[in-house]
Amino acid sequence: MYILSSARLRTPIKESLVSTFPEMTFLFANRMNEGQHHLHKADILITYGEDLTEELIEKAERLKWIMVISAGLEKMPFQILKDKNILVTNARGIHAIPMAEFAISCLLQSAKQTKKLYGHEEDKVWDRTVPMTEISGKTIGILGAGAIGTEIARLSKAFSMTTLGFSRSGTKGPHFNEVHSRPQDLPTVFERCDFIVNVLPYTQETDRLIGTSLFTRMKREAVFINIGRGRTVVEDELTQALQQEQFAHAFLDVFETEPLSETSPLWEMENVTVTPHLSSITPQYQERAIALFEENLRLYVKGNKELTNIIPLERGY
Repeated sequence: MYILSSARLRTPIKESLVSTFPEMTFLFANRMNEGQHHLHKADILITYGEDLTEELIEKAERLKWIMVISAGLEKMPFQILKDKNILVTNARGIHAIPMAEFAISCLLQSAKQTKKLYGHEEDKVWDRTVPMTEISGKTIGILGAGAIGTEIARLSKAFSMTTLGFSRSGTKGPHFNEVHSRPQDLPTVFERCDFIVNVLPYTQETDRLIGTSLFTRMKREAVFINIGRGRTVVEDELTQALQQEQFAHAFLDVFETEPLSETSPLWEMENVTVTPHLSSITPQYQERAIALFEENLRLYVKGNKELTNIIPLERGY
């Protein structure tokens, strides 16, 4: 069985795969432009999911399974994958720890005014009138109640927060007080919450889902955090809401177009914190993703196709 990786894996991980599965033939390419010449003989492909096109899939005559070692799948050519009956799995769940920690750090930064305090420190300003508050006992709305959202809810409970979730299924998982599934429920969720954390995937249903109609429902002191996908938010309407100070602050890690243009007003706004799409970054990223791949590979070679994180191709996530 021939396994091609275009994911630029670290050397210790590559060595471990080769030694763990000596019966497999591995080829490790740094990117798809290097690996595409071998794609025609690959049975399995390991990828970050951003380097595949319909043309490349057409060349992959033997390809049966794609392991995407990320959670985002919006750049995958799903129709041809469905037509060719290619199995797709992803690394959903491995981002839960770093992204939940990132979200909680945003909550604490907002409550403790760290952006303002860092500015004062740089300017040598001693000002004890900067208002401090607490996140304990507040209400948090988590858009996307999967693995990441559930971990955010779990950590939020350490601060005795009320946790409201929103997901496609509406299934009430652990650590949530409520989970809603209907888009028409979102205005009520937004008006009840002190914090809104968006971790929604990008799909046809979530495209530009969050805009003026929801921002106008937020409390003046509320905080919006986007660590999901930039295109789930109408960025112009978000910018306008922040300019009009309809709510207190936004922590934005993802954007409609990345990198964020230098001309975007979001860079200059005091009530915005911009970060460069790094909420999921962790030194353990590849190890966790490949550990999941190894578990699935052991099942796959035994003929068991009930793998972890199989993606319904008609749904796209």
